[in-house]
Amino acid sequence: MGFTSTLPLYSHTKIRPSKQSLRFEPLASDSGGRLVPYTTSFGTWRCYSRSKRLTVKAAYGAEGGARRRIYRQSQAEQPTSSAPVKQVASFVVPAGVFVAATFVLWKVVEKLLMPKPSRSSSVENKSPSQGLKWSFAPGTNLLSGFAAKIDRQSKQTLNEFAKELRAFSSVDMSGRNFGDEGLFFLAESLGYNKIVEEVSFAANGITAAGIKALDGVLQANIVLKTLNLSGNPIGDEGVKCLCDILVNNASIQKLQLNSVDLGDEGAKAIAELLKKNSTLRVLELNNNMIDYSGFTSLAGAFLENNTVRNLHLNGNYGGALGANALAKGLEGNKSLRELHLHGNSIGDEGVRSLLLGLSSHKGKITLLDLGNNSITAKGAFHVAEYIKKSKSLLWVNLYMNDIGDEGADKIADALKQNRAITTIDLGGNNIHAKGVSVIAEALKDNTIITNLELGYNPIGPDGAKALSEVLKFHGNVKTLKLGWCQIGPKGAEFIADMLRYNNTISMLDLRANGLKDEVCTCR
Repeated sequence: MGFTSTLPLYSHTKIRPSKQSLRFEPLASDSGGRLVPYTTSFGTWRCYSRSKRLTVKAAYGAEGGARRRIYRQSQAEQPTSSAPVKQVASFVVPAGVFVAATFVLWKVVEKLLMPKPSRSSSVENKSPSQGLKWSFAPGTNLLSGFAAKIDRQSKQTLNEFAKELRAFSSVDMSGRNFGDEGLFFLAESLGYNKIVEEVSFAANGITAAGIKALDGVLQANIVLKTLNLSGNPIGDEGVKCLCDILVNNASIQKLQLNSVDLGDEGAKAIAELLKKNSTLRVLELNNNMIDYSGFTSLAGAFLENNTVRNLHLNGNYGGALGANALAKGLEGNKSLRELHLHGNSIGDEGVRSLLLGLSSHKGKITLLDLGNNSITAKGAFHVAEYIKKSKSLLWVNLYMNDIGDEGADKIADALKQNRAITTIDLGGNNIHAKGVSVIAEALKDNTIITNLELGYNPIGPDGAKALSEVLKFHGNVKTLKLGWCQIGPKGAEFIADMLRYNNTISMLDLRANGLKDEVCTCR
């Protein structure tokens, strides 16, 4: 490649593309040298280029070798004062930037990954109610204040309940829904309480956990006689816990555990309690889930227990087998007076087994509730036979069975021989005018029966007439119930005529008989 300039080749300045060049630097240790990188800024390069041109001009016209030597020296010579500083700066600045960036990055990582320091114990133990906690979310501060207000009101209400327990002998706290926590709060008011004798905690949402609140309290209380926990879902577990507590209680005489989700296991726990407890007189276990197994356990307990007088097992699942088992347990019992078995579907066979056992009972049964047990005329025969023999029975309930006119005839015959029963309930048994007529004849010479229930039987006007003719001058009935008996206006006339002469009836039920306004004309 040729050059158009007349200057020699060595006199042309050369522009290097890189800011960094190699420079020969002599070493102090020997006569040799080394190539070191040399970096210049843009401003420094301009000054360097200008000084180089001056050097070239000054050397022009000298000898070739001298010229080349002078040119090389000028190229190698640099200002001695700025070179070391620039060299240090070129090394320190990038290193400093790297260190600073590393430090910042380390701080960020530490902030993100390092666990937060735990608060002091004094802060951890601080209750939510201590201090003020504000939130900018709409409504949150109002909500916390409202919750605190509700909490204060609840405590105030429980304090009022506690005052009731300490002030009155009979306290009804049913349906107040204070739950397990409320019972724990109120239980303290029962311990060593010498005033309250009856308390009802029915339907308060108490569970098995809440029953534990009574532990230590009922053992210390020697005054409380009636405890009602009905309507609380305590289940078998809660019943077991309660029985363990009552083993050492010497005051409670009436225990009500109706509708508490009690099953056979809970019944077994109660049976064990009855074998050890000698103060309990009334036991109510209505509307639970006690089956044949539970009935068997209770029957075994009554062979040993001679203190319980009233047993309520309405609305369970005893059936014929349960009734049979209970009958065997009651044969050797001397204390039982009232037996409530309403709604156990024991049927005719169950009634037969039960009444055979009660006939051998050494005590005196005064009340027998066999309502809603699918009893027919066949079962009514066994009931009638028991009525003939019993001299202690005062109250008989056969409500909502299906004895019909045939069964009514057998009951009427038994009533002629019995001089103890004061109340008999034959409502809802499909008895017609024929059946009512024989019952009315049984009342002609009976002055003991004072309460007669015949409601829900289609006796019609003829049945009303037969009954009215007897009660006009005979009997001692004070309460007569004939609701839903289809007597109509004609039957109402017979009843009205009877009332002109009868001087014993004080309560008469004629609901739902289609009387309308016609009954008002009867004088």
